[in-house]
Amino acid sequence: MVTATAIILGGLTQADAEEGMSHYEAQPSETLAEAVENFVTYNDKVQDVLARDDLSVADMEEIHQLTYTLEIALAKINEELGALPVVLEEVHLASEGDDTAGLRTVAEAYLEKAEVLDR
Repeated sequence: MVTATAIILGGLTQADAEEGMSHYEAQPSETLAEAVENFVTYNDKVQDVLARDDLSVADMEEIHQLTYTLEIALAKINEELGALPVVLEEVHLASEGDDTAGLRTVAEAYLEKAEVLDR
């Protein structure tokens, strides 16, 4: 599961991440689901490299290359989920206020975005 910490890191937008890329091609993250998949997959790859006993210059360059895709993925996650805490608060308030119709509406919107994190 993607942690809340990962989602709220920095205000990097997808455009910022793409603009900053200069010498490695990143995997695209055009949808939230694709971004989460890239985030998980490429973090696993970074962990695999870090598990090596001695990190060579080539290993560090490999991690450097992987971060390009991670930056794009995280920017998309931030872009898509930045408003999620606000929507969750609306769910909270609707449930607290016994607003059945309002609760259903905001809860559906919340769950639609949140479900992509349910890995």
